[in-house]
Amino acid sequence: MTAAAELLDEMCHLAAQSLAPMDTSDHFQVVKLLGEGSYGKVMLAVHRLRGTPMALKFFPRESTSLFSFLREYNLSLSFCTHPSLTRALGIAYSTPSHYVFAQQASLFGDLYDVILPEVGMEEDSCQRVVSQLCGALSHLHALGFVHRDLKPENVFLCDSACRWVKLGDFGMVKAAGTKVPEVWYSSPYCTPESEVARGNEDSRSSQSAAAEPGAGGGKTGRVWVAVEPSTDTWALGVLAYAMLTGAHPWAETASDCRSYLRYREWSDGAKGPHDELDVWAEPRGGGGSVEEGPPVAPQFACFTPLARCFFRTLLDPSPRLRARPEEALNYLGGEWVMEKERARLEEERKKSGGKVAIRNMKEKEGRGER
Repeated sequence: MTAAAELLDEMCHLAAQSLAPMDTSDHFQVVKLLGEGSYGKVMLAVHRLRGTPMALKFFPRESTSLFSFLREYNLSLSFCTHPSLTRALGIAYSTPSHYVFAQQASLFGDLYDVILPEVGMEEDSCQRVVSQLCGALSHLHALGFVHRDLKPENVFLCDSACRWVKLGDFGMVKAAGTKVPEVWYSSPYCTPESEVARGNEDSRSSQSAAAEPGAGGGKTGRVWVAVEPSTDTWALGVLAYAMLTGAHPWAETASDCRSYLRYREWSDGAKGPHDELDVWAEPRGGGGSVEEGPPVAPQFACFTPLARCFFRTLLDPSPRLRARPEEALNYLGGEWVMEKERARLEEERKKSGGKVAIRNMKEKEGRGER
């Protein structure tokens, strides 16, 4: 365990002795719901004395341990100093029904809101997001922590053009090397190495369960593994694909998923001397190809050789060969999407954008907004 992880545990034990009860309405004017999930809910609020907008994160006491609440709070408060990590504001308290802490408010929603289905988002915006997430993840990894829950809903927007985003929701964060029960779940974000646990309880919540090694559960014996940063790298690759296309590269990372197997064949067969080719040598128009090796997996054929190397680097089926997040920065700045595909997506965005604008306008009219 790193020094940062040990310090975090010590901070939680100390904070548990001084968490004060408080009435939310005495100090905050709650404005609206920002989001909710299995953890609880997040409300936009304004501090009555200071007038400062902030997000209040509510955790139900009946389903949240005090230590897990304080761990997420102290991690966000003291260790999330990178500008692309959501930071707590030093306010934590309890009510009869909830544990609550305040954090920076991202007023433009999350990444899920701006990824158009089957279309995605503009390539420039995608590369900006990837760049910032590389920095955020590298910061956590350098401290010895692994996020373990990177997905669009946990990337929050500080502006509408994704020039500043923040990775948040640290409820799944673990110290690298920590032993946890492996869980396989049907999702493209699930890593290939997790399939050894397929047949056990298909529930992500059990990843954070405090079970004893050797305990039963599901059809097969419980598999215990060490938390590794490569989990975040895999999720970053899948997220980048989703941002560019509005879809996922496969339904699930499983040995019986055909789309994943096609990728696996390409990824495994493409490893070799040609990996050293200069992918930046491709003409800017995106016409030629400097790649050799087996046919490209169909779902990646719309990308330039530069982008294909980017994806193969992050989405290596072997966790030991998967790149660190900061290595993805080597592939930023060039074109990722083929010219013909870019033109098609731009046309689709124009159509979808109009539909989204009309829908939003109707929703506002229904609420009586102007």
